[in-house]
Amino acid sequence: MTGTHETTVLVVGALHPHAVERLGKTFRIETLKEGDPALVTPELAARVRGIAANAVIDGPVMDALPNLEIIANFGVGYDKVDAVYAESAGVMVTNTPDVLTEEVADTTLGLLLDTVRELPQAQAWLREGKWENQGNYPLTKLSLRGRRVGIFGLGRIGKAVGRRIEAFGLPIAYHNRRKADGVTYDYYPTLLELAEAVDTLIVVAPGGAGTEKTINAEVLRALGPDGVLINIGRGSVVDEEALIEALGNGTIAAVGLDVFADEPHVPQALIDLPNATLLPHVGSASQATRRAMADLVVDNLIAWFGDGAPLTPVPETVNVKRHA
Repeated sequence: MTGTHETTVLVVGALHPHAVERLGKTFRIETLKEGDPALVTPELAARVRGIAANAVIDGPVMDALPNLEIIANFGVGYDKVDAVYAESAGVMVTNTPDVLTEEVADTTLGLLLDTVRELPQAQAWLREGKWENQGNYPLTKLSLRGRRVGIFGLGRIGKAVGRRIEAFGLPIAYHNRRKADGVTYDYYPTLLELAEAVDTLIVVAPGGAGTEKTINAEVLRALGPDGVLINIGRGSVVDEEALIEALGNGTIAAVGLDVFADEPHVPQALIDLPNATLLPHVGSASQATRRAMADLVVDNLIAWFGDGAPLTPVPETVNVKRHA
């Protein structure tokens, strides 16, 4: 194995401390506060062979590191990394799927229940003394009973969400770029058709140019006045201005969001809406799951520099080979 302290791995941005600790035991590590090619010194350019990051790593950063072989991304979503450019440059990209699947699916169902049954508001009612002083919390207008659920993005997490929705006894449909194997859910070839067929839309789609603002005013209108939107995927998938308008004028009934277009900034107009349940991107944010993600980042680097076979390459770079 060549992945020893002679091999330099660049940690970009704020990486999980467990990953940094493990990296330091196996590699020589250097750090950059962000993926900016202007920060790359000639010494780094000469030595860096790997990157570990949850940060923007684009073509100019890769070009500034001529000996770069692999980018180990912290997170299952890797839209911050230009994987297409990486493939053209012969650079492997890995991510951290599977280890967070069940955790994110659990959070999705919690967010759905909170949104439909107003559980955070009900808890606030109790804590503020209103139960004792004003009586019972008002009956919720919405219920999960009788709902039809659509999933946009039926990958690993989407399927895990689907298994949980099945346990609630609700019908499921989905939209992907193509039909998924191993499921019997109704498939709709367009997102608009899916929205027209359901009243509860759960977004688990990845970010990137191909999905940017695909949840737009037209899709929200199709979802209808009893419609509920849940987004656990990427904030860029939703047109936030159209969403705010739809929530304000009754085009849809409610929304639950764990992700936003410009994190950590959340539009004040969205915060002010009473029918919006908002979480600060905590889908996988348990100590155990984040530690498992950190381990997979490091294990991918060790595997690459060991035998050239990373554990979880992303589809765009699955055919990239390590040069001897």
